[in-house]
Amino acid sequence: MIEGTIHPDFADVAAIFRKILPQPGEGGAAVAVYHRGEKVVDLWAGTRNDAGTPWEEDTLSLSFSTTKGVASTLLHIYASRGLIDYDAPVASYWPEFAAQGKDSITVRQLMCHEGGLYAIADMLENGTEMLDWDQMVRRLAEATPRHAPGVAHGYHALTYGWLVGELARRVSGGGTFADLIRAEIAEPLGLEGLYCGVPESELGRCAQLKARGFEGPIEKRRAAGAKVRAQAEKGKRILATLRVPWDPTELVDAMIAPKMEEVDFNSPEFRQASVPAANGMFTARSLARMYACLAHGGELDGVRLLPEAAILRATQIQNRTIGRVMPIPMHWRLGYHRVFAVRAKAPAAFGHFGFGGSGAWADPERDLSAALTVNSGVGTPFGDTRIARVSGAVMRSADRR
Repeated sequence: MIEGTIHPDFADVAAIFRKILPQPGEGGAAVAVYHRGEKVVDLWAGTRNDAGTPWEEDTLSLSFSTTKGVASTLLHIYASRGLIDYDAPVASYWPEFAAQGKDSITVRQLMCHEGGLYAIADMLENGTEMLDWDQMVRRLAEATPRHAPGVAHGYHALTYGWLVGELARRVSGGGTFADLIRAEIAEPLGLEGLYCGVPESELGRCAQLKARGFEGPIEKRRAAGAKVRAQAEKGKRILATLRVPWDPTELVDAMIAPKMEEVDFNSPEFRQASVPAANGMFTARSLARMYACLAHGGELDGVRLLPEAAILRATQIQNRTIGRVMPIPMHWRLGYHRVFAVRAKAPAAFGHFGFGGSGAWADPERDLSAALTVNSGVGTPFGDTRIARVSGAVMRSADRR
């Protein structure tokens, strides 16, 4: 049974939400929408674990790369205060980063995935290292880029979060990444479900991740990872023969750390760590409210997160070509990408979708935002048809309104 509230003008969103819900007992989801600063959709349904516990209005769900949009917004807040210059070298804020010829990489190049530091497979010996912030910062400072800055772009699927997050920590004067998200975004906007590092007191709200490939015995997950790598190697040979200029092993190297199967995505340790490219635990209503602020000129209910001019700078498209990791043009902004929607167009919209099906975005032209959180399914690194269908319904409803 679907619970929550919805404005009649957005009834089509509820209809799509009902269609994309998992089968009974196989998971849950939540969707939220803001239009012209007003919350018009706030729905949830399904179950959040194997015990069949109902999804509740405050259920937190692992949202993978949707986290990048939140991390990017944090850095834009510091840029708007003059603490970050997008065109300054990263090393001017993080001196150790200059190693291995990275002294010329700029903040802008990091944020639009042009820094060449996407291959986490080059940097780690074990995926569990991702839970150690200081270790990841050292590894990235020591890393050698796969290409010169600015000559190409490749989706920094996992590394993006520590790169942007450490910059935020350096210029803010300290504190954990989780503390910064709380102080700069969650508390000012009154968000009850925006975490990248869940406090122990809130762990009971977390939904169990039920996505294929992330559950089951470690041997099964190890075999699945090996199969993916083997398929990528085979695909590389076939595409090279066909002279297709894309190497699928680049995608695997960006997405899968060595011994990734040893990471338990449902463990308290993972949920309490900060992996700002991948482990945000969110409610849909909190994501939608954050993006509503951005869609509404940077201010919502008397709280200003960013000047409107800063949002315009942050959302200018930086590249439009096919990347080295993802074989589709994402139209990268500074930390955000284009918004895919079924039967709707939104050239000014920006946000971030996540592996597993979640996603959140803002559309300043419509003064509109939306978010979807789920705990089952896999999809692509940028969500799947569920978020695209929901997004289309939201946009069409706003246009009719």
